[in-house]
Order: sequence, then C-alpha cells, then structure tokens
Amino acid sequence: MTAPSPANQPSLTSVDWSSIPAPVDDGAAAHLTGARLPDLALPSTAGGTVRLADLAGWSVLYFYPMTGRPDQPLPEGWDMIPGARGCTPQSCAFRDHAAELAEAGVSALYGISTQDTAWQREAAERLHLPFPLLSDADLQLTRALNLPVMEVGGHRLIRRLTLITRDGVVQQVFYPVFPPDRNAGDVLDWLRRR
Repeated sequence: MTAPSPANQPSLTSVDWSSIPAPVDDGAAAHLTGARLPDLALPSTAGGTVRLADLAGWSVLYFYPMTGRPDQPLPEGWDMIPGARGCTPQSCAFRDHAAELAEAGVSALYGISTQDTAWQREAAERLHLPFPLLSDADLQLTRALNLPVMEVGGHRLIRRLTLITRDGVVQQVFYPVFPPDRNAGDVLDWLRRR
C-alpha cells in the first residue's frame, strides 16, 4: 500500500508552467552536437545494462534531474530552481509519444538521471513507461559528455536536456527544455522534418 502524499507535496503530473521559472540557455550543452556517445554501460530498469556506444540507428536520450514520488516531498525550493520541475510530465509525454517516435524511426528511447535504478524502477512502473530508464548514479556518463549539472540538497543532478543520436553520434540537442511536457512533441517534430 502506498503511503499517503505529504500535505506539502504538489501534483507531480499537473504543473502550472507560468508559475515556474524557465531555464536559460547558458551554453553548457553547445559542445554536444557531433559528440560520440562514450563506450559506457548504464544500469537499466528493464534489467541488465545498456551500452550507449552500441546504439544503432536513431535514438532519443532525455536527461532529467530527478523523478519525484507521491510518498516523498520534493527538495526544498524545487519549483523555484529553473529547469528542475517537470520530470514526471516529461516522462509521461515521452510515454504518450513512444509509438509515434518509433514510427518516425527511433529504435531506442531512454530516460536518464543520476538516481539509482531502484528509485527509477518505481517511477517506470508507476508511470507505465514503455521504455527503460537508465541510471548514471556514478556520474560516468555525466563526466564523459561534460553534461550540464546542478547541485540540489547535496546531490549532483543532470540539467534537463534531450539528445537525438544516429549510430551513437549526437545529431540534435534540445537545451534548455521548457516546458518539459512539450519536449517529446518537439523531438517528434524534428524527426519528422529531417
């Protein structure tokens, strides 16, 4: 049985984006276009690992700071950190567009955060995600690609961005991503225009 939501827990799925500060493009992802994915294996909520360098064809990797849980409060001041809020709406949007992304040629779709696999598995199951979440809890991928990060409550979290890759090479970068629930649609539009 799930514990009741804390009284101060806002909805994880319904967000008034006009009340959330939008992130600005600080140039921290400008170096990623043309980058090759490193030969790293990340733990997957589907079990085992995914070796990023082996991704063939079109792939979508969306990076997010952290998914909240209905039974846990969000970090203090979370909504006021530009780009922090929206991991659940973003994941749900990719879930809802997964079939269309596959029809547009995407052979692999992954969400990636620095949370451990057990935490991610809860989110993947609760949100009924038809794709795995990958854990970069040891920050190997974050360091290898020099991904933009933020420090929140003593934790290093990846700033929200999305990469479209082809045969392991980054073709398109979405950064910053705001509002997060529109990101999957933006990715789909880009793929359809290519």
